[in-house]
Amino acid sequence: MKSVVVHGHFYQPPREDPWVDRVLAEPSAAPFHDWNERIEHECYGPLVANGALAGISFDFGSTLFEWLERNAPQTYAGVIAADRTTGNAVAQPYHHVILPLTTRRDKVTEVRWGIADFRRRFDRTPEGMWLPETAVDEETLDVLALEGIQFTVLAPHQVAGAPPPGAPGRFRTSGGRSIVLFPYDGGLAQGVAFGESLNDARVWADQLANHEADLVTIATDGETYGHHKKGGDRVLAAAIARLRARPEITLENYSTYLARHPVTRDVKLVAPTSWSCVHGVERWRSNCGCKMALDRPSQQEWRTPLRDGLNHLADRIHEIFGREYKGNPWEARDRYGEVVGRIDRERPPLLELEKYALRMFTSCGWFFDDIAGLEAVQILRYAARAIDLAGPEGPALESELLDRLAQARSNDPARGTGRDVFRDLVRGRKAGPS
Repeated sequence: MKSVVVHGHFYQPPREDPWVDRVLAEPSAAPFHDWNERIEHECYGPLVANGALAGISFDFGSTLFEWLERNAPQTYAGVIAADRTTGNAVAQPYHHVILPLTTRRDKVTEVRWGIADFRRRFDRTPEGMWLPETAVDEETLDVLALEGIQFTVLAPHQVAGAPPPGAPGRFRTSGGRSIVLFPYDGGLAQGVAFGESLNDARVWADQLANHEADLVTIATDGETYGHHKKGGDRVLAAAIARLRARPEITLENYSTYLARHPVTRDVKLVAPTSWSCVHGVERWRSNCGCKMALDRPSQQEWRTPLRDGLNHLADRIHEIFGREYKGNPWEARDRYGEVVGRIDRERPPLLELEKYALRMFTSCGWFFDDIAGLEAVQILRYAARAIDLAGPEGPALESELLDRLAQARSNDPARGTGRDVFRDLVRGRKAGPS
C-alpha cells in the first residue's frame, strides 16, 4: 500500500480596518468588494462544495477563519464539517508571523492562541501545526513540542539526514523535547504551484500513485486550487476521486499515517529556513533579492528599517503592558487566545494593545516588493492602532516609529519613505465605502 497526503495551507492576512473592524473596499479585487471575498468565491467555496477539502490535509489561518465565520458562514461550516468526518485539519499559529524572528515569549503566545482557536472551532486538540512560510528554527520546534504538538511539515531542504523519500523523521531539541518532521516532495509541490500538474487530473493522479516512495506528500498554498490557478479546484477534486478508486492507494492525513508508522529515525534541522526564501528568513528583514516582480528592477532595503521600527515599537508596547496590567500580564495574554477570535468578544484595551503588537508582524508586510504596497500599509495600520491604544505614551511611540520609517525608501518616488507612507496612507486615509 502507498500512502498519499496532499496538504493545503489556506491563509489570508487580516484585512480589517482596525478602527472600524471591517474590511473596506479593495479596488484591486474588483469586481469583488475585497480580496477575501474574491478568493472565497474562486477557491474556498468551490473546494467545500465539490468535496475536495475532505480529501486533503489542510490548515486554515485563524485570521481567515475570523473572516469566513462572519462573511461566508456556509463555507465556514463546510470546513468544520470536512474535519469532522476525516480529522484532516492541522493548526497554525494565530498570526502568520515569521516565528524565528520573534522572541520565545511571542512564539509561545502565537502557538497557544493557535491551539485555542483550533480547539474552539474543531472541538478537538490539534496533533499537528503548520508553520507560517514553514519558517523554522530550533526554538520554534521546542515551543511546538512543549505545547503538545506532535508534528509539522517542512520543505525538503529544511531537514538533513532524512529517511527514505517521503518518510518522516524525529527531531530532538536541546531542551529535551522531540517532534516529528514531515518533509514534503519538493518537485511534486513545484509541479502543482508553478508547473503543469493541475492541467490534467488523470496525469497528476498517476504521477502521485506511481511515485517510488511509500509515503508521497506534497504541500502547497491552498489558494492554488482555483485562485492562483483557475479550475485547479476541479482538477484537485477529480484527482482525489481517481486516487480513491485505486485499491493500492491510501489517501490520508499525517496523523493517520503516524498512527500506523511510528517514527524511530532522528533527523537534523537546517535553520533558520523557510519554503519561500532561499536565503533562510531574510525575505522578512533584508534586501535578500527575493521579490515578486523579477522582470523589473526594485530594491527591498526598506524591509530592514520596517522590521527594526516595529521591533522597537513592540518592545515599548510590551513595557507598557507589563507595567499597566494588574496581575500576571503574560499569563493573561496567553489566556486571551481563548476568546480573541470570537465575533462577540469583549475587547479589553490592554489585551487588544498586545493583539495589535502581534498582528503588525504579519509576514505579508515584508513578502511583497514595496513599503507602499497594500500589505505593508496594512501592518502599519495595525501599528497605528496599537499606538492609539498605548495611551499617553502614544505620541512618543509614533515619533520614534516615524524616525525609523524615514529610512525605508519606497520604490515609488511619489510615495517617498515609510514616514510618508505612514502619514499619507495610514493616518491620512479616510474610510471609504464598506
